[in-house]
Amino acid sequence: MAQIENESEDAESETSSSSEVNLFGKYELGKLLGYGAFAKVYHARNVRTGLSVAIKAVSRQKVLKGGFVANIKREIAIMHRMHHPHIVKLHEVLATKTKIYFVMEFAKGGELFGKIARGRFSEDLSRRYFQQLISAVGYCHSQGVFHRDLKPENLLLDENWDLKVSDFGLSAVTDQVRPDGLLHTLCGTPAYVAPEILSKKGYDGAKVDIWSCGVILYVLNAGYLPFNDPNLMVMYRRIYKGEFRCPKWTSPDLRRLIMRLLDTNPETRITVDEIVGDPWFSKGYKDVRLRDEDMDGFDLKDDKCVKHLNAFDLISLSSGFDLSGLFSDSDISVRGERFVSGETPERIIERIGEVAETENVMVTKKDWGAKLEGQNGNFMVVIKVHRLTDSLVVVEVRKSRKRESDVGAGQQIWEDKLRPQLVDLVYQPQAPVPGE
Repeated sequence: MAQIENESEDAESETSSSSEVNLFGKYELGKLLGYGAFAKVYHARNVRTGLSVAIKAVSRQKVLKGGFVANIKREIAIMHRMHHPHIVKLHEVLATKTKIYFVMEFAKGGELFGKIARGRFSEDLSRRYFQQLISAVGYCHSQGVFHRDLKPENLLLDENWDLKVSDFGLSAVTDQVRPDGLLHTLCGTPAYVAPEILSKKGYDGAKVDIWSCGVILYVLNAGYLPFNDPNLMVMYRRIYKGEFRCPKWTSPDLRRLIMRLLDTNPETRITVDEIVGDPWFSKGYKDVRLRDEDMDGFDLKDDKCVKHLNAFDLISLSSGFDLSGLFSDSDISVRGERFVSGETPERIIERIGEVAETENVMVTKKDWGAKLEGQNGNFMVVIKVHRLTDSLVVVEVRKSRKRESDVGAGQQIWEDKLRPQLVDLVYQPQAPVPGE
């Protein structure tokens, strides 16, 4: 990967609608849509297809300094497995030594928050968006994902004015649940946070998402927050006690649903399944039917199961084969390298076989992998190709030896004879991003 130099800290100076910049020769970055502490979001265009996308540029330095590496890894992993019409789609992740780029579906309609700010919605429109929200949240929970920061600012609208859940930066997965069966990290936006989070005794990720959905439904119908006060501690006290009133125009059925959503007792709070069966909610509701291929993170090709790698690995990549820091094996008899390639897996394995044969190295090919062995058995190289994006793959090279005395011969064969002939397989970005 090419390193980007002279990174600008000024969000407005990086790009503008009148001065587009090019990202890896693949995307033209246009207007700055917004920015926060760690990231800036741009409208962009795929150079080849013309497709509009949103690109979130995350500062690697700020992520490292803030200790949020695990959060970024988790966000990428979560978004990669989210395939639902009401969840923003992650197309791919690109990276340089200074930035991580999330290339995402572009929601032309902007934030739902902007629409609510103009005034409350009708009950029918509130129901429509709440149905789409619950469909997405229910899907997340079925995948073991808890959003933990649901609010109108994180709900986007596409060109058809359909809702799209975004920003999984604070999300949690079931692996984070402690032995007591609960999550314990304090997070969320004050006005939307569930009372059990304030108690600091642990909470169920699904139940706090339902509470946030209740606050959102209240806002859609009322045009203002159920719990709001300039004094944060006063607001928290009202949340903890569940002190709110529905506006007079709220229908009885909607009022009953909101009361169940904003139940301060998580044990009796309504569940997603119960919401779907609620009379107010179910009016005109059509459940989203997902295709089987959307339900997991694997491509099935005959008897192969090709895993899509976590693209966060790209953060550490540099040009060529010297990709230090990606392997941490305690076994000193194993050494590894990785590189990114734009060639097809089949072509890569074919090329590796051609090179190995010219050096009198035995080759065993299998699917998207190959094993290279020295004629006298003094070294072995195992190569596997993993799909990273639709156009890029990661080639993983593992070198091992049977005895310490084998290291010299094995390293010499790989480094001096085989590797130099494969350099043209390495992906080289067409151009770095200017001005960063």
